[in-house]
Amino acid sequence: MQELFLDTERKMKGAVDHLHTQLKQLRTGRASTSILEGVTADYYGTPTPLNQLANLSVADPTLIVAQPFDPSQIAALEKAIISSGLGLNPSNDGKVIRIPIPPLTEDRRKELVRKAHDMAEHSRNGVRGARREANDSLKKMEREKEISQDDEHRGHDEIQKLHDHYIGEIANTLTTKEKDIMEL
Repeated sequence: MQELFLDTERKMKGAVDHLHTQLKQLRTGRASTSILEGVTADYYGTPTPLNQLANLSVADPTLIVAQPFDPSQIAALEKAIISSGLGLNPSNDGKVIRIPIPPLTEDRRKELVRKAHDMAEHSRNGVRGARREANDSLKKMEREKEISQDDEHRGHDEIQKLHDHYIGEIANTLTTKEKDIMEL
């Protein structure tokens, strides 16, 4: 039964970790290199993450600077940033790419908050799915007389505690991100 709890916790933690990764890519109006984490550029026919092709740094709160390791790839990096769908408009001087982070409008902020809520709901569904699988396993174990009814009830309680913990973590993460997005 302990193995079931560990497996369930691993799945729930995976759903929360996935949410953290997704939320990093949402713009908050401040420059952060994590905005570019999901962006890949075509490097000699291979899609490669930007952070493996250039040194990314934050020059000031509204500017990201990308210095390519291979200056001949500057056009490919710039094209990847433009086509990423992040609404960024980079410029280059032949050596570095400057990526200004425009201020967010109120409508865009609300849209980003809605997107964050959708991401959080997806993660909550992942946590609920892990709980459902664990509860089904406990019922099956009880039916097959591997555990007693008391153990099954204790197991359900333990699974519910894990569920509540990770759902709370998702809510806290969402609240923090929402505050970051709506801050002027």
